[in-house]
Amino acid sequence: MNPTPHRRGRRAALLATLALAAGALLAPGQAARADVAPAVDLVVAKDGSGTHTTVQAAVNAVPAGNSSLVTITVRPGTYRETVQIPSNKPNIRLVGSGGSPSQVTIVYNNSAGTTRPDGTTYGTSGSATFMADANDFQARNLTIANDFDEVAHANQAGHQAVALRTRADRIRLENVIVSGDQDTLLLDTANRDTRGRVLVTGSTIRGNVDFIFGRATAVITNSVIEVTRRPDGSSGGYVMAPSTAPQFNGFLVTNSTITGSVTDRTFYLGRPWHAGGDASLDPQGIVRNTQLSAAVRTTPWTDMSGFSWRDDRFAEYRNTGAGSGAGGSDRPQLTDAQAGSYTQASWLGDWTP
Repeated sequence: MNPTPHRRGRRAALLATLALAAGALLAPGQAARADVAPAVDLVVAKDGSGTHTTVQAAVNAVPAGNSSLVTITVRPGTYRETVQIPSNKPNIRLVGSGGSPSQVTIVYNNSAGTTRPDGTTYGTSGSATFMADANDFQARNLTIANDFDEVAHANQAGHQAVALRTRADRIRLENVIVSGDQDTLLLDTANRDTRGRVLVTGSTIRGNVDFIFGRATAVITNSVIEVTRRPDGSSGGYVMAPSTAPQFNGFLVTNSTITGSVTDRTFYLGRPWHAGGDASLDPQGIVRNTQLSAAVRTTPWTDMSGFSWRDDRFAEYRNTGAGSGAGGSDRPQLTDAQAGSYTQASWLGDWTP
């Protein structure tokens, strides 16, 4: 069926806009590639009123090696899909256009033990609903979730189910909700010897077991970390499981709140993840100037897989609330002098988001 004049006009206008944007991105004398859509501001809408109906389709429209900021606006709705921003597509900003982060949700339900079409399993990292593998990625005002049903798959091995994985440098997450159960937010790097910095601000992170984990250098500030009951209704878990390389900083939680509707004294702040049994790692988790609810244990750090938290870098500073406590051998505190080096600026270095 031939398109109506109205549709032909709309399509022509869009193509003209794309062509103009392509010209702006090309170096003098460089011809546009016919197989790659130019980078422009894109709109995702389930009803077809935008430039794309899925988030991944909009990401696919950004050319590899893009050097200028591209904004992908996502209109309200639930987008059941997996999304990957590949490492060769930097400078993407993803923004939900709803009145709150809950109005735009990207969600899927893969787990570490879920079988791929080729018969293999996804593994923890591959289970992520959203994979941000490119530098200078930003996400704002939306929800990224993994709703894998652990109860329905009780006999399946591998219940880790990542909502968001970052594996790059200079990642900013602002006013987002990241929601899952086990292994919700994987803050990672391209490899062990590469720094990957992440700033999470004004956001909510939900989970129950090691739900903020990985080897990135990350600051979580002015945010809510919400501990949740496990799918079977039991209460208990771990907030952080950093796997930091010794030459980098790990996780810094500051000016935030750790809370949740769980049984008192059932959650650890964290434990050291020596990924792959690598004894040379030096996991780091710092929680400072943060409100701790009674969910937090009086001895807030614990061992993992035979590695003692006391051999790594875990400490608090001036936390408040029912879950806070006096310093001691089981609850190390930074001194005022030390605390001056444990700040967002020192953590992020030459990157000022």
